[in-house]
Formats: sequence, C-alpha cells, structure tokens
Amino acid sequence: MTLEDTDVLEELAGLPSFHHPTASPDGGEVALYYDVSGRNELHFVDTGTGEMRQVSDGEVPRNARWYLKWSADGERIFYHDDEGGDEQNDVCAIDRDGETEPVVELDGQTVLSDVGEDGETLLVASTESGQMNLYHHDLAFGETTQITDYERATGSGILSPDCERVAYTTNESDEFANVDVYVANADGSDPRNLDVGETGAEARAADWGPDGDRLLVGDNAENFERCGVYDLDADSVTWFGDLDADEEPVTFLPGGDRFLAKRTRNAAVVPVVYDVETGEGRELDLPEGVAAVSKSGRTNPVVDDDRILVIHTTPDSRPELLVYDLETDEYETLVEAEYGEFDPDRFADAEYFTFESHDGLDIGALLYDSGERPSPLVVNPHGGPRHSDKLSWDLYTQFLVSRGYSVLQVNYRGSTGRGREFVERLYDDWGGGEQDDVAEATRQLAAEDWVDEDRIVVFGGSYGGYSAYWQMVRYPELYAAGIAWIGVTDLEDMYENTMPHYRTELMEKYLGTPAENPDLYRERSPIEYVENLDAPLLMVHGVNDSRVPVSQARLFRDALLDEGFEQDEDGIFEYVELGEEGHASSDIDQKIRLFRTLDDFLGRRLPEATASAEQ
Repeated sequence: MTLEDTDVLEELAGLPSFHHPTASPDGGEVALYYDVSGRNELHFVDTGTGEMRQVSDGEVPRNARWYLKWSADGERIFYHDDEGGDEQNDVCAIDRDGETEPVVELDGQTVLSDVGEDGETLLVASTESGQMNLYHHDLAFGETTQITDYERATGSGILSPDCERVAYTTNESDEFANVDVYVANADGSDPRNLDVGETGAEARAADWGPDGDRLLVGDNAENFERCGVYDLDADSVTWFGDLDADEEPVTFLPGGDRFLAKRTRNAAVVPVVYDVETGEGRELDLPEGVAAVSKSGRTNPVVDDDRILVIHTTPDSRPELLVYDLETDEYETLVEAEYGEFDPDRFADAEYFTFESHDGLDIGALLYDSGERPSPLVVNPHGGPRHSDKLSWDLYTQFLVSRGYSVLQVNYRGSTGRGREFVERLYDDWGGGEQDDVAEATRQLAAEDWVDEDRIVVFGGSYGGYSAYWQMVRYPELYAAGIAWIGVTDLEDMYENTMPHYRTELMEKYLGTPAENPDLYRERSPIEYVENLDAPLLMVHGVNDSRVPVSQARLFRDALLDEGFEQDEDGIFEYVELGEEGHASSDIDQKIRLFRTLDDFLGRRLPEATASAEQ
C-alpha cells in the first residue's frame, strides 16, 4: 500500500468520504454529506443519473457525526449544528440554494427524532430539562413544547403518518435494564405501554405502518434481537425470524406488506426483507461485509417500491452507496468509493476468528495481518462498550497496517451482535471480564511465532480509550506502549460530568450509582492504579468532549504527576489536548492532526516498528 513521493498519512485521511445518505420523499434524489472538497458539505445526488451537486459552502458542520432529514416537501434538509464538536446541538435547515436558518434552539443536546409528513411538525429529543425527553416543534409558529417528562431517557421517537400520535421508548419499571415501547398522543398525553416482550428485556420502535395501525418493533426477550409487527388495535405482536442471530428492525417498505431488517452474524451485517403475511425472509445478495440500511426517524433508505439505498463496505474496500433492486436482486453504484492513488487490492483484509477466553467463554475477534515479520501488533479494543467491530472498512486500522503493524480487534463480552446474554455479561462488571478478554487475546496472539511480543501496543478511543488506560495499568507486562484517546479514567467523575442520558443509560445501567456502589466505582477506575504504569503512554483528548469530559484525561495526568512520573517526550507519558474538538471528528484536517500525533508518538517510542511492510 506504499505510495511513491506521497504522504501516506495525509492521502489516507484525505480520501473523500460520504455520510448519512437519505432519499428524498419522491425518491428522485439522495442528500448526503461528502468531503470531496476537503471539507464536509451537503450534496444532492440524482438517483437516476448519479449526477452530484454541492449545495452548501461552509454552512454545515465540519464534523459529519449527526444525520440529515428531508422536509416533507423535499425542499429543505434539516441538520444538526454544534460548537466545536461539543454535541450541544441546534437543529437547522438548509434549502436548495444553500440558505440556512436555525429551527430548534434548546439548551443541552438536541437531536432531531423525526420530521412529520404533515410538513408542520418536528419531533426532537433534548436534555434541556435535564434528562433526554421529547419535544414537539411547530414549524409554522416556531414553538417548541416538551411532551414527555421521564426520569429515564426517552428515545426512538417517531411520528405516526397523520402526526397525531408518537411512539417512543423509555423505562418506568424497577428493572434498570428494561426498555419499553410507548404510544401517546402527539402532545404526549395518554401514554400507553405496549408491553412488547417482557420486563427486563429491551424493546424498540422502528417505524409506523403506512396506515398508522401497526408498528415495526424489536425486542431481545429471547436473547437474540428479533423483529415484530405490533397490531395496535388487537394489542398483539407477530414475531419474525429464527432467533439464531441478532436482527434489528429498520423500516416498512411502501405498502406495508414487507419490511427491512439488519442481520448480524460473525461480524458481518446483511439486510433482510421480510414478507409480513407469510413471515418469510430473505437476505440481499451482496458480498460478505457490512451492508448498512437505516431509518427509524433518521435517514431514509427507500427510493421507491422496490429500490433501497445500501451502504456497502468490507475490511479492504471503502464504503460505496448502492441502489439495490429488491425485485431483481441487482444493484448499481450511485456513489463510488474513492481510492486516490491507492491500489484498493493492496489494503489489508480481516480474518474473523474466535478464541477461548480466561473462563472458557468464546470471544470473537478480527485480525489484520500487515505481512511484516516479525510483526509489531496494535491491540485496538472498540468503544461503546455496547458496540462491536465488524467486517467493514476502518481508516485507523488501514493507516496502522500501512506502517507495518498488524491489528487485533476484540469483540469482548458486552459487545453487540451476539444476543442479550452476551451484552449483559458486562453489567455490574465494567472493567472486569471484558478487560480479561482483551488481555487474553493479546497473550494468545503474542505467543504466535510471527508476532513480535516486545512490540505490542494498545490503542483505543472512548470506551476503547478506557480499555487502553486499563490495559496499561492492570496488564503492564503485555504492552510496550499505549495510546488512550478520549478515554474514561475516573468513573465517579465521569458519572458527575457526562450528559444526563449517558449517566443513566450507560453508567447506572452498567454500574449503578456511585452512592450505591462506591467500591465498584473506585475499583474499576484506571486512575486508582497509576503507579503500575510501566511503558510509554500517550493521552489524547478533545477539550469540547461532552460524552467523556476532558477532566477524565486531566485527572489521570495529574495523578501521574503526583506519583512522580515525568511528562515529556523522554518521560513515561505524553499529554495532548485537541482544541475545537469533541468526542472524535470526521473532519479531514482533524483526522490528519490525530494521525500525525499517533504516528509521531509511535515513531519515537517504537522506531523499529514504523517501517512499512513489504508490498
């Protein structure tokens, strides 16, 4: 993958990327973010000709984290805007001429949940009142009214086709892990718990049927997530699938006699089309990898009766946007993947495998082999923790492989894609078994003859950053260096300073409160073990991070200094704060800045590990 006379780092980070493609109401166009100009901008793509037109010119956010939604008449796009990546969003609109205006401005984080088909209504979720709750916004009068008021976060808000009702999820039970689906009037009155599944399980609402008499729902009461169609008049649900893989509901197709779902198995994702009447389902005919379709108040994948948008990617091929014909099982590429000067055949593929962890549990993992011998290794635990690494393109991984590192990604206990029971293994054990899984995977791979056990690095972001801190201070014998990016170090400080819905739906769900479990909060905080640091550590954090506040990195830095560790290029740790950046970024310049920081650290700390593999 080497390039002559070219900076591989900048070339990789600068490859154009698109985000959040969503079909217009008539299916004639797709709106998406695209950074081919070097900056994230709004573009329209004609679904018939593939012609692309740039609409914005610096008016939309540099970071493409948040999705887009069309107005009901197809004349405007609603988008999220924040300040410096802090995720304290306002909802704005941009028209076809690039003119923008703020639409919903509330304190805290505001998320556009749905756009009403009546052309007059927006449904947003916001933390303005403290917890994440739902708000109704009247576009004609510019008025925003809170319609739910729950102690637990409210999510998955979707408007009925006539905009007279709203479906959403929250939890009023005594079982903290529980999530229920509710239907209420549009003003929030007369909420009705549909009792989907069972108490203690998690249900979701994905889409209304075209006549407003049914809901497409999901539930994990039977371990694997399943899809169902809930008849609101009969108060009954019909379930679909064989319960042998996680299946996430996406959307009804036009007419309501079919619906889309996403099936995850062995780190691969494939869309499934179910016939509502017969219950039969079939997978789309696509190469193995990750085929993404999304709706549920977010992006719209439906072009027309038989064509849908699919984002397809594999470990060694960048995302491309497809228009898939459900009638013929054929597809055409609407937005091609960009490779610049790179030969796409030279990117590293991933091998999915399982291994037996310390207690006999089978754990899945992905391995990217750089081809260098003996190979340095980067252990890269994913974020979340409710997430997983999949058979998809990963920019950071390909960059590391280009530098000669093999990369190991571990779908530790608590990861998604293997059912509810696997997820719940992390409840009350944050910083426990899942960290043993990462360490055990590292030990087993380090024992391979082709791996250089003296050049193993752990690198992760967000919960992966927490894992990087944890691995460095609890398993110091395994690693020659570590990089912790936007990671958690002090669980009690995280609880006090993160956003309210992260406090309840993440911290309390996994750990309880600090008042309830003070010993667990201290015992599972990496800051409690700073004296164990025994190899170079790079700490990187954005100053505008609202999910994992920068106080997490600052506290760990101060604890290291108090312990007598030196902070500089020759000391045991280095510390970098990234201004005007929140919880990571999709901006090209910011990605390059992060890459350079990582590359410089590894080049100085492990100089013999930075030579590119022979190609």
